[in-house]
Amino acid sequence: MSELFGKEEKMEKFAQQLEKENIGKILLNEPLAKHTTIRIGGPAELYVEPQDIASLEKLMGFINEEALPWFVIGRGSNLLVKDGGIKGTVINISKGIEHLEFVDNEKIIVGGGYPLIKLVTIISRKGLSGLEFAGGIPGSVGGAVYMNAGAHGSDMSKIVTRVRVLFPDGTLKWLTNKEMEFSYRTSLLQRKQGIVVEVELQLQSGYKDSIVALMKKHKDYRRDTQPWNDPCCGSVFRNPLPEHSGALIEKAGLKGKQIGGVMISNLHGNFIVNVNQAEAKADDVLMLIKYVKKTIKEKFGIELETEVEVIGSAQ
Repeated sequence: MSELFGKEEKMEKFAQQLEKENIGKILLNEPLAKHTTIRIGGPAELYVEPQDIASLEKLMGFINEEALPWFVIGRGSNLLVKDGGIKGTVINISKGIEHLEFVDNEKIIVGGGYPLIKLVTIISRKGLSGLEFAGGIPGSVGGAVYMNAGAHGSDMSKIVTRVRVLFPDGTLKWLTNKEMEFSYRTSLLQRKQGIVVEVELQLQSGYKDSIVALMKKHKDYRRDTQPWNDPCCGSVFRNPLPEHSGALIEKAGLKGKQIGGVMISNLHGNFIVNVNQAEAKADDVLMLIKYVKKTIKEKFGIELETEVEVIGSAQ
């Protein structure tokens, strides 16, 4: 592995091999700022968008042969890539692993890269209940399962029946809800590396107008109270229940606090927004996170835990 890193020509040959195998879109030194919602992030040494599940399986085989490190992304929310970027392969499943199948009237199978907002809208309009809580939540279905995304008293664990996971050794396996070990904003995949390829969801038939109205209510609430028009990475800190991170940050007078090109949102304290895309760095975000943690600990005696996933190496 060490022989591969630092030798650009070898990575180029690996990229050429993947292109010959028709894996999908292959890019060298691709800036990940283009693929994260906060618009920050250093380059991926190799960036790949597999065109389907079979291509993803084949890609994993080649990665294993070269003993390359890898990381998977979806739609780039809840993600902060450090300024030095990522060595090895970054796999983006949001362009090819985004299918949707209606198994029966209340059960669906959806690709891990499928946009969560789009899915919520589609199934609500079909009169299917269970995902209204996710109205307005950005990101992919796979990311939502990985984080056990939730809001308004519900989360993904309430509707997920099975998750099809591609493990690093190439094994493709369906895991049950219990095997996924869901808890608050957590799943098995935060402790055991794997890629969410497909998700089976059990929904419930209901009155379409009521379902759509509730979904829209949650979506509008999120739009009114969170800075989704600004480049951001979603909620930065987990809620230290029964307290809420945003409220604590606001009580501490930290709204509007700026370091470099990023700032704590004036709309919601648990969001850091990119206010200067030309200058903003991941280091700015990390310094602001450190400052917030220190302040909240000093003022309230509460240790905040980050929800946003931080990956990559320093510049």
